[in-house]
Amino acid sequence: MATEQHKTDRLRRIRALHRDIGFFVVGLTVVYALSGLVLTYRDTGLLKREQQVEKTLARGLGSCELARALHLRDLEVIDEDAGMIRFRKGTYNRENGQVRYRAMELPGALKAMVSLHKTPSRSGKHYFALLYSACLLFLALSSFWMFPRASGKRGRGFKMAGAGLVLALLLLIF
Repeated sequence: MATEQHKTDRLRRIRALHRDIGFFVVGLTVVYALSGLVLTYRDTGLLKREQQVEKTLARGLGSCELARALHLRDLEVIDEDAGMIRFRKGTYNRENGQVRYRAMELPGALKAMVSLHKTPSRSGKHYFALLYSACLLFLALSSFWMFPRASGKRGRGFKMAGAGLVLALLLLIF
C-alpha cells in the first residue's frame, strides 16, 4: 500500500502534468473551437466568399461522375449535350475536361483550420490530431485526481461528468 507521501507525490505529478498539458492545448483548443463553429454553420455560408474555380478533369464524364469529381452533392444540371454539361453554377467541357464554376469557399486561414477537423488518416496531420485527442483525454481523466477524496469535490466531478455523458448520449440518440 502506498504511503501518504507517495500519494501526495503522485497527486502533485498529476496536477503538474494536467496544468502543463492544459496550457499546451490552449491554442489548439481555440483553433478547433473556432473551426468547429464554422463547420456547424457550413450550410449557411457564414464567412464564405464566392470564388471562380477552374479545373481540368477526365474527359467524357457524365453528370453523376462530374458531381463526384467536384465533390458537389447538389450539382443541378441545367442542360446537357454531347460536348458540354451546363450546371447551375458552371460548365464542364466533355471534350477537353475543362470545368469552370463558382463556389462558396472560406478564406485561406479558416479553410486551413477547418481542414484540421477533416484530417484523413492517410495525411501526416493525423498524428497531430491523435496527439491532441490524447491530450484532451488525459485532461478529462486526470481532472478526477485534481482534488483529494476527502474534499468532496471529486464526487461532484463524477456527477458532472455523468451529466455530460448523459447529455452526449441524448444528442446521439435524438
